[in-house]
Amino acid sequence: FSHFLRTAYNSLSKAMDGDDREVFITVREFQKYLKENIAKVGLREEFLSRYLNEGFSGGEKKRAEVLQMAVLKPKISILDEPDSGLDIDAVQSVAQAISKVSTKDATVIIITHYARILNFLDKLDFVHVFAEGKVLQTGDASLAQKLEAEGYEWALEKTA
Repeated sequence: FSHFLRTAYNSLSKAMDGDDREVFITVREFQKYLKENIAKVGLREEFLSRYLNEGFSGGEKKRAEVLQMAVLKPKISILDEPDSGLDIDAVQSVAQAISKVSTKDATVIIITHYARILNFLDKLDFVHVFAEGKVLQTGDASLAQKLEAEGYEWALEKTA
């Protein structure tokens, strides 16, 4: 897994200009950088010695996705259902990982069908309700809570 991330990181760095460019010369330097980020997302260091997707739990897979976000530092991250298939403890740890690696300089879009992950995020700017490719409603966290309590029918009716 670490080889995959190092390759992606160095490829991305080579494409960058100026102060944002940071190529790791040695494997040791990159391993140190990875260990710092692994701690942020709640994974153990032995994670680095495993092959990509070998024996990962659902929560580890999701935190590995967040680790990629931490290492590659994209300006926009789209996380499609980072809470799917996880128990509540894993959802909480994934949300905490997202909160720890998110920065004010980047946008994180979380696509979910349930509000439970939103309850664990440190910062939530907007909630959008989509149907048939259109934004039906926009609001704050209370909009997600209303959807949980009442379902989607009211949002669909309001736009009809």
